[in-house]
Amino acid sequence: MGFLRKMRVTNIIKAVIASLLIDGFWKTCKKILKRIIRELKKLILRPAPPYTLSRSERRRQAYYSFPLDIKISILVPLYNTPEQFLTDMIASVRKQTYANWELCLADGSDEAHDYVRSICEKAASADSRIVYKKLDANMGISGNTNQCIEMSAGDYLALLDHDDILHPAALFEVMTAICEKNADFIYTDENTFRNHPKDAYCPNFKPDFAPDMLRSQNYICHFTVFSRTLLDKAGMFRSRFDGSQDYDMVLRLTEAAQKIVHIPKVLYYWRASDCSVAADVGIKPYAIEAAKAALAEHLERVGLKGAVEDSRVPSTYRIRYQIDGEPLISIMIPNKDHVSDLKKCIDSIFSVSTYKNYEIVIIENNSTERATFDYYDQLCKRDKVRVVVWDGPFNYSAINNFGFEFTRGEYILLLNNDIEVITPDWLQEMLMFAQREDVGAVGAMLYYPDDTIQHAGVIVGVGGVAGHSHKGFPRDAVGFMYRLSIAQNLSAVTGACMMVPRCVYSQLGGLDERYQVAFNDVDFCMRIRKAGYLIVFTPYAELYHYESKSRGLEDTLSKQKRFQGEVLRFKMTWAAELEAGDPYYNPNLTLDAENFAVK
Repeated sequence: MGFLRKMRVTNIIKAVIASLLIDGFWKTCKKILKRIIRELKKLILRPAPPYTLSRSERRRQAYYSFPLDIKISILVPLYNTPEQFLTDMIASVRKQTYANWELCLADGSDEAHDYVRSICEKAASADSRIVYKKLDANMGISGNTNQCIEMSAGDYLALLDHDDILHPAALFEVMTAICEKNADFIYTDENTFRNHPKDAYCPNFKPDFAPDMLRSQNYICHFTVFSRTLLDKAGMFRSRFDGSQDYDMVLRLTEAAQKIVHIPKVLYYWRASDCSVAADVGIKPYAIEAAKAALAEHLERVGLKGAVEDSRVPSTYRIRYQIDGEPLISIMIPNKDHVSDLKKCIDSIFSVSTYKNYEIVIIENNSTERATFDYYDQLCKRDKVRVVVWDGPFNYSAINNFGFEFTRGEYILLLNNDIEVITPDWLQEMLMFAQREDVGAVGAMLYYPDDTIQHAGVIVGVGGVAGHSHKGFPRDAVGFMYRLSIAQNLSAVTGACMMVPRCVYSQLGGLDERYQVAFNDVDFCMRIRKAGYLIVFTPYAELYHYESKSRGLEDTLSKQKRFQGEVLRFKMTWAAELEAGDPYYNPNLTLDAENFAVK
């Protein structure tokens, strides 16, 4: 905790300094004052706990008139459900502010738990929207859920575990997404609790739909709602995936969905009882095997070839995609002097890399030291290395665009000269994603020399413009909801180590040369995404980054003026995206630091 507190203070200081440089003294003071007032309001007003609604808000939602008349069928398979858990679950459904629902209960409990029947029959007699069926035998979670589907009459179907609880506004928020966004698949944020939702201790603030993150873990999980039309396309639950039947279903549903909507609100409370996966996934190792099997079938359905493996955190997964052929990778390295850094970088590429079909194009930029050119002479004796000369002023974007004209590779790797390779198969780990037609750029995990994280992807909006995910965390940290340990989609990755298909680089015209030093990589990734491609970050390609040794800090008036200009350009160009928020970062998480802290 001391480390986290120290890191948070450091981030605050950095944010204040950045604001002073960009916005000036008085504007920074106003921002700080607004923040203080906001925090004081939180303390004074003491808002209602997140699982409740105020009386006025409950009334507003209950009388709200939606333009569509949609019934939502909530599917709950039952099996020996503890009495209190069952009554809590049913009560949470009956408290929904949106009234056009039905609760479908398919009961496979054994004779020793006949109280389940009594509770359900009593609830059904009290509320006609509750539909109960006692099954002749327990059919497992998939079979019992399919019975719920057969019982249902709703236009949309929602999945609720028999021991969990819904927020009273859950269905209202879902209906809003259906009516306003024409959603056919909806999911929400969730929290985990033991005895009562007010004691919930582990909020899962999720990103919007991210296919690579979904292939790494079932981050969607609860609360999931989908149209009956979508279910007809995807098919029913499959018993051979019991334990991860919801993962299998989510994969199939999202493959067929036309409009996936994430509601960034905690609307589902997952009970961590002694026998639940919420408490300990290790209780059900068969669930992990079922998940891997579901992923393998998913890959086959979408036409991707790869092997599914366990990641370092249980219930998260690593996919090793098959690499087609052995395409040439062109590694572009801008350089000005700093021979020791460049030599360390080049030596690590040659000595560590197991992928051998690459070329290195060094883009010389106004070096003055004799040792630099002596080293170039040595390098040019190698078949894989060329040195080309850029004689203009330093402009990272222009230098790389110039170097691109001398490359021959099918894939381009932008690499800083102060990088040292750690992972032998780093090129394969990036290439396996870059080869996919839906991917436009791939980034890697970069560490400072002290084994803390320098880069694990870029979050747009942090610090006002963009910041590095989990910057400063220890190397062995798993991150917020394991995000340091899995491949995932992000809005941007750093140009210090970024692989781009040649066709994408050409299509977009390379880096925007108006960004001489800062934000050229983030802007490039934003344009890649706007063109319809995904950005992927992989933690399995690891490198050291001796950041800022080449260029130095923003420590002169001219540098600060140039930096402020690039900040302003980025903010103006991407104003709408900054206002909307990073889709791969939840709005409940702070923009004041890079540590995924909850606001």
